[in-house]
Amino acid sequence: MAVLIPGYKEDEVILEVAKSALEQDYPKNLFDVVIIADSFKKETISELETLPIKLIEVSFEKSTKSKALNKAMAKLKSKYDIALVLDADNLMTPGFLNKINAAFEYDFIAVQGHRAAKNLNNSWAVLDAISEEINNNIFRKGHRVLGLSSAIIGSGMAFKYTYFKELMATVTAVGGFDKEIELKMLKAKHKIVYLDDAIVLDEKIQKSEVFGNQRRRWLSAQFHYFRKDFLNALKDLITKGNVDYFDKAIQFIQPPRILLLGAVIFLSSCFIIVNYLLNNQFIYSIYWIILAVACILSFVFSVPKIFYNLKTLKALASLPKGMFMMFLSLLKIKGANKTFIHTQHTSSNSKINKS
Repeated sequence: MAVLIPGYKEDEVILEVAKSALEQDYPKNLFDVVIIADSFKKETISELETLPIKLIEVSFEKSTKSKALNKAMAKLKSKYDIALVLDADNLMTPGFLNKINAAFEYDFIAVQGHRAAKNLNNSWAVLDAISEEINNNIFRKGHRVLGLSSAIIGSGMAFKYTYFKELMATVTAVGGFDKEIELKMLKAKHKIVYLDDAIVLDEKIQKSEVFGNQRRRWLSAQFHYFRKDFLNALKDLITKGNVDYFDKAIQFIQPPRILLLGAVIFLSSCFIIVNYLLNNQFIYSIYWIILAVACILSFVFSVPKIFYNLKTLKALASLPKGMFMMFLSLLKIKGANKTFIHTQHTSSNSKINKS
């Protein structure tokens, strides 16, 4: 197994992540931790060289995660069975590699682990963590219950090594490479499975400006791939019955959850007031009430019980600002998919509140 960890200027977190990965309770001769170092400091490189890892230094005029992965796999000479991709801030929980390995015993081609919050130390981190768990329950766990493929995230995901290497060689994306490979897998009718109990911890955003930049990058990638693949996905649905591919293409036109919630509540309220002022039949307002309640309940049911606490209640105060920033992100997405927008990670494990 090759544990591939690409990082761009991630000097503050990479040593902790590398050491943690080496501590996995999996036979040491059966996995390599591969740190792909892009623009790291010399002192960080020196410290990494003291660890029993494979260190591959890369440099590009315009850095991207896909370029780093491709460069690393071109240099690796070992014959691996599985490629596991982590972000430079990800920490695998005990047993993670064992659970990934067990899934591939069933001959799956791609597996997505359960990415969960590493930190809940402020309101933005809490909201980000809740958003991720909603996605886990709807677009990963929920999809698998319906017999559809799980969505992949970009980290905590594993593939058959030779397949992944060949697939990545076709990637042209600057941002959102995970969306590109997901669409290609689904078009080829490959199933992506989800392991709810294989947890990898991911640092959640801690500043509002990072929230805006991150969402702008995601939104740009979504709309890009919706335009690129929707008609092909519709054709495949009609001619080949490829529900997975069409389902994924449709997902890309959906507004982000936080914006969807705000829009539905706002529009429902407006139309209920208009119907009242115009003395329209109450049935028209009922439709909007049902829509708003259904939307709210879909979020309520998708949020894990551990988030029903005072910390979440406090975080909800930041929700209006989050909705406004998402709206601003929509206005600034042009060209974001063609530009590398890096999310800098600064927290170390010792600084993180895991409660």
